[in-house]
Amino acid sequence: MDSTASSSSNSTSASPNDTPRQSPSSTSLSSLGSADELELQKGSGKMLDTYGNEFKLPDFTIKEIRDAIPAHCYKRSAARGLGYVARDVVVLAGTFALFHNFVTPENIPSTPVRAALWAVYTILQGLTATGLWVLAHECGHQSFSESKRLNDTVGWICHSALLVPYFSWKISHGKHHKATGNLERDMVFVPKKREEYASKLGYYIHEISELAEETPIVTALSMFAQQLGGWPMYIITNITGHNFHERQPEGRGKGKKNGVFGGVNHFNPSSPLYEAKDAKLIVLSDLGIAITASVLCLIGSKYGLANLTVWYILPYLWVNHWLVAITFLQHTDPSLPHYEASSWNFTRGAAATIDREFGFIGRHMLHGIVETHVLHHYVSTIPFYNADEASEAIKKVMGSHYRSDVEGGPIGFIKALWKSSRWCQWIEPTEGAKGEAKGVLFYRNRNGHGVPPSKMAPVVLAS
Repeated sequence: MDSTASSSSNSTSASPNDTPRQSPSSTSLSSLGSADELELQKGSGKMLDTYGNEFKLPDFTIKEIRDAIPAHCYKRSAARGLGYVARDVVVLAGTFALFHNFVTPENIPSTPVRAALWAVYTILQGLTATGLWVLAHECGHQSFSESKRLNDTVGWICHSALLVPYFSWKISHGKHHKATGNLERDMVFVPKKREEYASKLGYYIHEISELAEETPIVTALSMFAQQLGGWPMYIITNITGHNFHERQPEGRGKGKKNGVFGGVNHFNPSSPLYEAKDAKLIVLSDLGIAITASVLCLIGSKYGLANLTVWYILPYLWVNHWLVAITFLQHTDPSLPHYEASSWNFTRGAAATIDREFGFIGRHMLHGIVETHVLHHYVSTIPFYNADEASEAIKKVMGSHYRSDVEGGPIGFIKALWKSSRWCQWIEPTEGAKGEAKGVLFYRNRNGHGVPPSKMAPVVLAS
């Protein structure tokens, strides 16, 4: 088995509005995931993850998580945060200067060798820029420093330079943290239910269990599309986010849905992802992107599209690749559950994440975002440089509900992309689940991996 059980994290505070119903188990932080919830599990039937391991609902509280973390882990340092930003910017500038001055026809006459070296440049810049992306992500969570103004200023500059709408993303990402694993409210990587997967392929829901294996080439093409276009499609069309926009409290979601022309995106102040009070911040985000785009156009016009492509566009695509790979694997694994709104609460959702290992690249270039994501979902205001210690502390509280897959290090991380794509095709309740367990869904697939899909009776159409 590739997944191990242990302990983890998240930050946004839950409230009665973040929980499925007003009950003793969901009306306060101290009671979320409490022993009272164990009563709800009785008579629910056994729940099985994709590996076939029995799943039990988390039985700890948010208070226990927070109390287990040493007080100094919560401390944020502006000087330290700015130091990391400066380091990444210096590395980006230094790498460009090195290649621009020395990887030239005069120094390296061989065109294939120069092309190979510049290819290495795009990879290195992509990794370093992803690290800068992560630091801006820290700013969005206010874990960068004690100053909200400094956080948002640094975050806006760094994300704008990477063509990310800082405030727009910050708002939707905050909602993701408040509703992780909730199929009706989560904002990213919401998996398809069995009926949605069947409908997409043109089959009835009962026919899914009889389908032939998806060919590896189809999986590979799907992965390529996800890694290349997943991030732009997300901010432009809200792909992989929830599609319940009609419930937007101000009514701005009426008639809108995810898709190219669905009216749901990260650029329009009237998008149902936001409230009216957010309009100025959305415009400011758009302004940041417009400034960067203008600078890039000037560089392209002066130095040519070919140079712009190598200097910025290809590293930018690498950033997108790593961003999608990281977030996909943080929330997609054969061991992870997803919840119907009636079975969800903050404690359960935050535990539906997994830590992985990316070696030196993950811990130093990407600032630990791969290795400490579970903690991040319980207490997102803890700065990344304190996250390892805090993660170790909460493992004792989470016990078997902490999940990690660190086998193989960086190579294992890359392999997990393929494995998750083959194992995690849709979600459904465990066969025979009763009561609340029917609202806890797990990944299934048609490729013969793990627990097979439930057998269902054919749909009888009314004559």
